[in-house]
Amino acid sequence: MFETSRDILNWVLAVSAGALAFFLCWSLYYFIASAQRIFRLIKHVEQGVAKAEALLDLIKDKISGSASYLMILGEILKRGVEFARSKRRNNDNFEDEDGPVKAKKKKK
Repeated sequence: MFETSRDILNWVLAVSAGALAFFLCWSLYYFIASAQRIFRLIKHVEQGVAKAEALLDLIKDKISGSASYLMILGEILKRGVEFARSKRRNNDNFEDEDGPVKAKKKKK
């Protein structure tokens, strides 16, 4: 089997080449598995970003659609406050001319 030192050298070279091939295949397998995990992670992040963008677009649309309603509501509120102030002024003027208005008490 091992007749000369050259035979030993050939066996050592063959075992070394086999071990090198094994470790290269093993490292390539883990590199590909890691690349797949990174790809999946990036895909999930992209989906999350797309959902966040869609949510922001929806909020933007709702706010821009609601802006006109808010302006109308603000105007109604402003007129309501002005109406209440004018009523209060009218009541204050009425009390000043005739004196304080007294409520009648009910007898039981």
